Amino acid sequence: MKKFLLLCCAVATLHGLSGCSSSQPKEDDSWLKNAIDTSVQQLEKTVADVGDSVLLPRSIWTGYDMDFLCRQLERDPATFKDSLRIKPVKDALGARRYCASVYDWTSGFFPGSLWYAYQLTGIENLKNNAVKFTNYLHPVKDYKGTHDVGFMMNCSYGNAYRLAPADSIRRILVQAADNLCNRFNPDISSIRSWDFGKWNFPVIIDNMMNLDLLFYVSRLTNDAKYKEIALKHAETTLKNHFREDHSSHHVVSYNNDGSIELKCTHQGKNDESSWARGQAWGIYGYTSCYRESGDTAFLQQARNIAALIMTRVKTGDAIPLWDYDAPDTPETPRDASAAAITASALIELSTLAEDGQVYFDYAEKLLKSLSSGAYLAKVGTNQGFILMHSTGSLPNGSEIDTPVNYADYYYLEALSRYMQVKGLDYKSL
Repeated sequence: MKKFLLLCCAVATLHGLSGCSSSQPKEDDSWLKNAIDTSVQQLEKTVADVGDSVLLPRSIWTGYDMDFLCRQLERDPATFKDSLRIKPVKDALGARRYCASVYDWTSGFFPGSLWYAYQLTGIENLKNNAVKFTNYLHPVKDYKGTHDVGFMMNCSYGNAYRLAPADSIRRILVQAADNLCNRFNPDISSIRSWDFGKWNFPVIIDNMMNLDLLFYVSRLTNDAKYKEIALKHAETTLKNHFREDHSSHHVVSYNNDGSIELKCTHQGKNDESSWARGQAWGIYGYTSCYRESGDTAFLQQARNIAALIMTRVKTGDAIPLWDYDAPDTPETPRDASAAAITASALIELSTLAEDGQVYFDYAEKLLKSLSSGAYLAKVGTNQGFILMHSTGSLPNGSEIDTPVNYADYYYLEALSRYMQVKGLDYKSL
């Protein structure tokens, strides 16, 4: 991509010097303007609906029966344990917005979406609401019970500091990063994920996303310890999470001496399947790690995961099924969130890799698919969420074929990155 950008600049310079009167037809960016305008209107609707509630929009209330789950998981209904955590009454399905507390792992995505919408458009009221909903997360700075403080605080306060810096925000980010570092075990060389379940020391591929908080705070404080912990975690994950085909396990649990206890899934089809969002977390995380370290092992891993994703997708529009090993049937849900995360990661990867144009083109295909009527909600629908058709945790019967706030967040981030690479401005669309 670096070579591609330099070539474009050279051609543009020669064209300007030649005095030639011919010009290329303007690229049709109407899809992009519609995507941004729709996103803004959906966010504004949600802000109005939520009002002063301290609960943050997460998804839409859904539920699925055991027969459907067993078909997706290819398990015997007679022996598969019913693990559904959410069993809403039938008339509530798809008709009720599900909001969560500030301590939910997704709490940073709604304020983060407002920050990105403000960045894209410059609309001051979006900034005001971003500040309002970001401040709801203030108590989370003291929370030590999750690895997801990276999601929660970097997506909210991290974007706040980037777009409206203040010393008070900086202090909050440093405290959150310190709490995340306290979950690092030097004997295992990893940051612990969950504090629940059957595992001794679980590390999930999702945890690669929380490293951005440590990278950010390392730059803010000029303290290398945050970055060092992040890179050690990334190295351990690179060593132990990935199979020969570069697909990732969801969960790797360690014994106290650093040896592996087990490898399994919690949200994928089975322990050896390739959960779509897990692969997206991986490519995003290793792209960030290469950006911060310059270690080509991380770049190669990002490229390997990109090749896996582009090769194994089964859909014509490139939006993946919820698991790359899921049944290829009409009833199998897709995961727009995995597509949005992947698009954002690929756009950044395109600026770092020599073959970046391949990644940018695929990201553009993903964004155009997500911005079509098949996935982009009509204004006033979808309970105010931007994208339709994500899948949260199918094996647990949770958030299946529904909007989720993290799909919206990474969609807006991808749109922002896309415009930056293309040199576009909202007012010129």
